[in-house]
Order: sequence, then C-alpha cells, then structure tokens
Amino acid sequence: MHRPIFLEEQQNPPSVRFVAPHISRVPPRPRQPKISSHFSVSAPCCLLLGIQDTTRKIPSRTDSSVKAPIEMWGTNSTEKFYRIPEGKGPHSVGCTDLMTENAVEGSFLRLYYPAYDATDMEEARWIPDKEYYQGLSDFLNMYRVVGERLFHYYVGSVTCPAKSNAAFKPGEKYPLLVFSHGLGAFRTIYSAICIEMASQGFIVAAVEHRDESASATYYCKRRSVSESQEESPPNMEKEWIYYRKLKTGEEERCLRHKQVQQRAQECIKALNLILKINSGEEVTNVLHSDFDWNSLKDSVDTSRIAVMGHSFGGATVIESLSKEIRFRCGIALDVWMLPVGDDIYQNSVQQPLLFINSEKFQWAENILKIKKLISNDTNKKMITIKGSVHQSFPDFTFVSGGIIARFFKLKGEIDPNEAIDISNHASLAFLQKHLSLKKDFDQWDSLVDGIGPNVIPGTNIDTSPAEPE
Repeated sequence: MHRPIFLEEQQNPPSVRFVAPHISRVPPRPRQPKISSHFSVSAPCCLLLGIQDTTRKIPSRTDSSVKAPIEMWGTNSTEKFYRIPEGKGPHSVGCTDLMTENAVEGSFLRLYYPAYDATDMEEARWIPDKEYYQGLSDFLNMYRVVGERLFHYYVGSVTCPAKSNAAFKPGEKYPLLVFSHGLGAFRTIYSAICIEMASQGFIVAAVEHRDESASATYYCKRRSVSESQEESPPNMEKEWIYYRKLKTGEEERCLRHKQVQQRAQECIKALNLILKINSGEEVTNVLHSDFDWNSLKDSVDTSRIAVMGHSFGGATVIESLSKEIRFRCGIALDVWMLPVGDDIYQNSVQQPLLFINSEKFQWAENILKIKKLISNDTNKKMITIKGSVHQSFPDFTFVSGGIIARFFKLKGEIDPNEAIDISNHASLAFLQKHLSLKKDFDQWDSLVDGIGPNVIPGTNIDTSPAEPE
C-alpha cells in the first residue's frame, strides 16, 4: 500500500528500524554503509545533516531568495541553505497560537494574519518544543536521544518569517482559510504557504490535529500545586500525544478513515472558534499569549471561507467540504486518497476543489480516485507541478541543503521557491474565482488550467489499464 509520510523514509542502511511503504512494483533498494564508525543511524537521521541552523554564518537579508554557504562535515564540504520564504503580498504577517479547553476535545491552532509592521518583534519559533523533536524521532523510527539532539542542533534556532504575537491589522474584512497538515506533521511546518496567504490578505488557521496522526501534539491540563514546569501557563501542564503507528495486522484504511473523520471535525471546530471570536464573544486561550484576540472582532469575511491541506490534510479537505457547506471551496496539495470514504464519491462534495500534485509522488490508483471525484465537474481541477516531490509543500524543503535534500527527496528537480510560488499562485487564483475576491490574483488563472512554465494540466501518471502480456 502506498503510504505518504511527512519526511519520507529513503535508503535503508544497516540497523535501520522503520516501516517502509509497501509497494510491490518497486524493487528493493541497495543497502547503505554506516554513517559513523561508532554507531549506525537511520536514513532519516542522515537528512538532518542538511538542515539549516540559522545562527551559523547566515547574513541578515531582506531578500528571502538569497542563499548563504555554510561549511558542513569539515572544510571540504559546503552546502547552500534556503530560509523559509517571506510572504510576497502587501501585508506584514504575524502569528500566534490558540488553544481552548483543558482537554483533548478542545481546539489547537496557529493563526497567521495580516499585521502591523513590527520590525522590532521576534520571529516565531519554527518548531516550538523539544517534544516535537521526540515525536519526529518516533515517527521516523529513530532513537529519541539521537533524533532530539540532531533536530535541536540543526533546526532548534530556525524561525519562520512571521512576527510572534504582532498586532493584528484591522480595517477590512479578510477571507478565512483553514489549513490541515499531513501525516507525521504538525501546525507549524507549512509556514511558507500560510505566511504567503496571510501576506495576501487571508486569515489562516493552521490546525494541529489530535487524532494521533501528528508526530506530536499536546493539550494543557490542570496540575497540582506542588508540580512545576517552565514555559507552561500557571497551574497547567502539557499532556503530550504522539503519533500512533499501525498495530500488527491492523488495516490502515480503517484507521485513516476514522482519523480523517476526526480531522474534519477539528477543522470545522476551528472554523467555529474563529467565527466566535469574530462575533466578539470572549474566548479563553489556555496558552495565555500576549495577543489581543478582541482585535479580530468583525475582521473575518464570513461569506468567504475555504479549506486547504497537504497529503493526509488533502483528504481532510475533501472530508471537510462534504460535511460543512460554509467551506465554499477547497485546495488539496498532493492528496492521499486512501482515508477518503466511499460515500464521498456519491456527489457529496459540491464545492469547487483544486488538486495540486507533485510530479514524483502520485500513482495510478490514487489518481483514479481523484478523477472519480472530479468526474465532469468543471469547478474541480487537477494540475501537476513538474520536477516537484511530495516534500515540495512543507517547510523542510527550504531549510535543507541541496545535495542532502535531493538525496532524501526533500527537494525535487525544480527550485523549491519556484515550486511553492506555482502552488501559491494557482491557489490564490482559484480562491479569487470561487470566493469572489476583488484582487489581482486572476493574473495566475492560467496556472489553474495547468498552463505555464513547469506546470501541466491533469497528471503525468498513466492510468490506462495495463495490456495483458
């Protein structure tokens, strides 16, 4: 069974312990030598060697496309690194985290929004807690002690180009976009997409799912007076939830379908929460941030709401559209169709839907399901970005060095900035049309039809029946 994961397992060196996707048509991959003379690490560990630490020799710059060389593995090896790109729209971008209720049933999201220019404020941390490193380590079948240290060393200081708790910029009603992350991911690592949308005038609620599909997530619960924990709100402690792996003999489709149902409800719950804030109702944020939530009152255009997601998040988009008509349209990035229930194909998704696929991830069975859902509906479209891979959408493609990133499929043949621009521009054009926005995003209408450099209409996958031998 073809199963997408957030950081793809690649080569299989000695002593590796992970469950790889079961694809019968793919031949076994060659075994790789040990990385160190002292111990062997898994392939996912190796990919971290190409990930940026922004504290090392990176000059300050306003042009996010500038590349800075960093010495790695001694003096004979140099890698080039990319910063997570800044938004290209007219708005500065802020972000803040919101969690409601002291239970797993509450909402948890990172909100990206148009903000007042706040040059003196700090950028938000990209991965905010060490437990996320532990979760990624578990997800990638690495020893926690190894994975946590590697993640912290290489990305512990990485920030995203959005100012933490910057003042919201009122004065107009902004469309709302709810974003759903992929398998093994979490709310913060699609910041390049979310920041671009916020810079173009969207409020973006990036949900962190608690269905055990995230590498890690948490909720806050009350603790006894005798307990203490730094960085937690007073009288609260973080209860962590980690990725749940398949049990022996468990059917993946049943688990993923159950999870996608919960994910859709969490997207709808996030929508209700933002609209509640928009109406002026008081909402208690158990994280106690400095952000003024009252500033959001009457700032959401409640008639212009969409949902967007990557991979498992793409399936969540489809499920959310089928359950909630307030989502006027959806965008599925390199969607994984396995979790989608059979009932979805029976005309249960009426809203417009755009599928943006990578060139290297999709396969015939998945594409046939997409085509079945699209049918002859002219408001449902599919395009493919040439030279892109499944990881062209999350942020890891920007904070990893070129050689290592390509080896572990964090980058494709296309420049990651160009790939994300194509995806974002097509998304904006699609949103303008189906949310009736008065913007200039229609300049990219041709991309929605698969016309332009490095984009094709439909798919590159051959779905014709195999001829008998």
